[in-house]
Amino acid sequence: MGIFSFLFGNKANKIKDFTDRGAIILDVRSKAEYDSGAIPGSKHIPLQQIQAKVNQIKKWDKPVITCCASGMRSGSAAAILRSNGIEVMNGGGWQSLSNKL
Repeated sequence: MGIFSFLFGNKANKIKDFTDRGAIILDVRSKAEYDSGAIPGSKHIPLQQIQAKVNQIKKWDKPVITCCASGMRSGSAAAILRSNGIEVMNGGGWQSLSNKL
């Protein structure tokens, strides 16, 4: 087991666990970015709106995998959701995440 796997867990395994349990892919990029290409079936809520939409996201009653362009905004969104009691993981960049699904 590599040091990064030890410290952070195996991301591919975590993604599989989340998707096996019906996780929702949540893209937090801008509308223009999302409209230019996204993971089929993903939901779109820009990062700036995440806090205001927490109750809506809780109603999904599913684990959430956040994504964006590089993983920075999705990391921020995941932290907000986690602090509100939502089971969430940062999936990173949407194109990379798409290849893992």
